[in-house]
Amino acid sequence: QKMPPSLPATINIREPRWDQSTFQGRAKHFFMVTDPRNLLLSGTTLEEARRVVEEYRAGTVPPGLTEDQLWRAKYIYDSAFHPDTGEKMLLVGRMSAQVPMNMTITGCMLTFYRTTPAVLFWQWVNQSFNAIVNYTNRSGDAPITPTQLGTAYVSATTGAVVTALGLKSLTKHLPAIIGRYVPFAAVAAANCINIPLMRQRELKLGIPVTDENGNRLGESTAAAQKAIFQVVVSRIGMAAPAMAIPPVIMNALEKRAFLKRYPYLNAPLQVSLVGLCLVFATPLCCALFPQKSSMPVSHLEPEVQARIREKDPQLETIYFNKGL
Repeated sequence: QKMPPSLPATINIREPRWDQSTFQGRAKHFFMVTDPRNLLLSGTTLEEARRVVEEYRAGTVPPGLTEDQLWRAKYIYDSAFHPDTGEKMLLVGRMSAQVPMNMTITGCMLTFYRTTPAVLFWQWVNQSFNAIVNYTNRSGDAPITPTQLGTAYVSATTGAVVTALGLKSLTKHLPAIIGRYVPFAAVAAANCINIPLMRQRELKLGIPVTDENGNRLGESTAAAQKAIFQVVVSRIGMAAPAMAIPPVIMNALEKRAFLKRYPYLNAPLQVSLVGLCLVFATPLCCALFPQKSSMPVSHLEPEVQARIREKDPQLETIYFNKGL
């Protein structure tokens, strides 16, 4: 029996498996990254994937390793270890925990939106979860200080709670369905506060911009603004279907006899509906913009443009990592 031919050591597993310049390629990539089943993998499976990836990067190809196995190991490795530091990430902060955590929190926010203590509690839980995710997936180049983390956390929580309670008092005299949309408005407002604050260092000092081969050309605050804007849009997009579709369905169901007879099914139903939306919305909204984003040199700050023109007068487009 012949051994299968050994894999070439030239596959670039630092990049995603699918073409990231197309929406479809990015969507396939994020469906793998956000797959909740990755949370159930044992420590041994994670260590095995890490061994395969690190050996392959060092140029050793384990005999009999197939390309599919290599990519599977890469996605398992990426799901649990930080790309810049290589540390194992907090379970709750991993991208694969997004769907189960968000569906529980969002489902509860949509179920218990009628009383002020419940609004306060669930908006606080949601912003605490966001702070953990933002900290876990921070960019390794720009470490977040505890002070920044604290400021962003307190401001986003305050913003979410103020929006939720403010809107809640406004909707008292409006139809019931409108009250159900208060949690979504609060989450959107908090995202607009939380992400820029978490990444304020990038807004002040800029983020690294490179040419298409990854050569660093300097830092740009204009690129940071674009990156953060894209992340805010995709985060709000991620929350939208899960917070916009279930309220309509639940509003219709609550008028039926079935839910009146079994009111305790309200929360599990909400959570399941939200989960169904999130399984698709999370990867698809992560895929809205390429991870490696680009912009014309002419849109950068004048002094950065001048420095790039000195190095490479022909260069038209720069690239940067937008973060998640």
